[in-house]
Amino acid sequence: MCGIAGFIGAVPDGIEPQAALRRMARAIAHRGPDDEGFLSASAAGGRVQVGLAHRRLSIIDLNTGHQPLGNEDRKVQIVFNGEIYNFQELRRDLQARGHAFRTASDTEVIVHAYEQWGEDCVERLRGMFAFAIWDARRERLMLARDRFGKKPLFLRHQDGVLLFASEIKSLLTWPGVPVQIDMNAVWDYLGYRYVPGPATLFAGIRKLPPGFTAVWRDGRLQETRYFIAPDGRPRIEEPVPECPEREFLQRLDEAVEMRMVADVPFGAFLSGGIDSSTVVGLMSCHSERPVKTFSVGFDDPENNELGYARQVAEHLATDHHELQIAATQVMDELPALIGFRDAPVSEPSDVPIYLMAREARRHVKMVLTGEGADEILGGYPKHRFEPLGRYYRLLPGALRHRLLEPLLDQLPFAFRRARTAVGALGLEQFDERMARWFGALSASEREHLVAFAPSGEPLNVQSRYAPAGRVPSKLNRGAGRSPRPLQFDSAPDASPLRRILYFDQTSWLPDNLLERGDRMTMAVGLEARMPFMDHELAAWVARLPDRYRVRGSTGKWLLREAARGLLPRPILERKKIGFRVPIDQWLRGPMRAFLLDHLAGQQTRTARYYRPAALQRVLDEHLGGRVNHEKLLWSLLNLELWCRRFGVS
Repeated sequence: MCGIAGFIGAVPDGIEPQAALRRMARAIAHRGPDDEGFLSASAAGGRVQVGLAHRRLSIIDLNTGHQPLGNEDRKVQIVFNGEIYNFQELRRDLQARGHAFRTASDTEVIVHAYEQWGEDCVERLRGMFAFAIWDARRERLMLARDRFGKKPLFLRHQDGVLLFASEIKSLLTWPGVPVQIDMNAVWDYLGYRYVPGPATLFAGIRKLPPGFTAVWRDGRLQETRYFIAPDGRPRIEEPVPECPEREFLQRLDEAVEMRMVADVPFGAFLSGGIDSSTVVGLMSCHSERPVKTFSVGFDDPENNELGYARQVAEHLATDHHELQIAATQVMDELPALIGFRDAPVSEPSDVPIYLMAREARRHVKMVLTGEGADEILGGYPKHRFEPLGRYYRLLPGALRHRLLEPLLDQLPFAFRRARTAVGALGLEQFDERMARWFGALSASEREHLVAFAPSGEPLNVQSRYAPAGRVPSKLNRGAGRSPRPLQFDSAPDASPLRRILYFDQTSWLPDNLLERGDRMTMAVGLEARMPFMDHELAAWVARLPDRYRVRGSTGKWLLREAARGLLPRPILERKKIGFRVPIDQWLRGPMRAFLLDHLAGQQTRTARYYRPAALQRVLDEHLGGRVNHEKLLWSLLNLELWCRRFGVS
């Protein structure tokens, strides 16, 4: 696990390429505190300069895994961030084909795989990765990102130079790169609470989408999609295994065991929910020593779930570590975490996850987590509600909008899921519903709040960046038209469950949860591995009928059945709560002054983004306890903090 950065192109006069490259690497030193390495090269008769930078967090092959790493004649060089779990199998295959290895690292396997199979090498990799390969013979640079987007890769391709890096802050160190806000991304952020890829809040900077490669040659960048999440394809009709829950557990166990390969101490995050508890249970089966587990909770007894994690830890006899945090720590840490993430902290749970990662790093260098189980197996309430939408929308609009929805708005916060479900199911457009399930505002609500047009120039806000075109793809390019956004290009005959899971796998996961997991752990130099995100496991699950994921009111049915005998019964049967941070209470209490100072104070940078009366109404309703606007206010607060951190107005 590491950080990578680099450039290629005709570097303008006045820029010293090697100094710029070292600044790019220094900006992401937290991702790789153990080592650094650089490569400088030229092409096209000296007209093109190439630079690769690497910051290393040593996990495998501690002594000989220095990067950039080359092939036998050093004509192919790589910088790599991630882990390849099937590297030993690939190494044996490549050796049989005549390739000679000089290290024991998974990085070198990618180099020789590229020599053997070219760009198609990514299809043989099982793991998480973002890498750049400089091919001196062909004078081309290849970039790649893993299938689900577990590892990040950001791009800026302007003025004849392509910049790439694991984090945006690295790109911002390049001379002449402006810090400008993309107001179209702000519009999306206020709907989703994160910016759907490939855009970012920074004008001119975007993400290489998950499951894509990109090749730079002769000044042009060609991007190709090599992976479509399995729920985006029509379901393969085939016989269901005799005991699918047993086979699922075997496949998950294989994914866990593969991710336990490391040359450093490791452990696991343990929330007490079924996802992380199952991972820890399987880890315990493969470990001769007690697994080190880490949990975080709050000093508020009503929102403290450490007891569930403690129950699992005692059942599995782990070496357990707990951490409790208070609201004051959230206020203290938020600005720094926005700096690590280069984006608003979309979820309040980012803060406790960061603090837990910091505590874990005192004991281990790598952890396994339960991330991705809900998005692969159907664990959220929306996965149960969405298939019912077609029936709800048969009700007369007047009944839905004038009676049911206003009535639910008056219910206490305990009924928040019912309010969210009714609000989402009442929306006719699929993309609007997807934003509504976990988002802050619908399109009409955004129009009432903001003072800028969603697809044009904002009012009184400086923005010189035109909306970027959607990412080209060899698999979904339309003749003469931009393709649909990746998160909405699922098979037209897919079931409602598969459509919403596909959205989760191509947007909610890579652009929010996985981005959070990467930044909050790498901020402290900790690697996180996610067995549920194994692409072969996900493909196998997607071949099953829907009832094996959602059955009646039960989500993740397959996992619950598979984990019987491994976990205590109360853990299997407890309702999904999620990592609940009591932000609604904190904003009315200990964070009240902090909130008002940032959104309504003299130093506020974002006030002119909103209609004053609309913003004041939201504040009054929440602080007065009449309506819970925690999602919206958290989003607005974090956008303000982001603007302050990066000097945007």
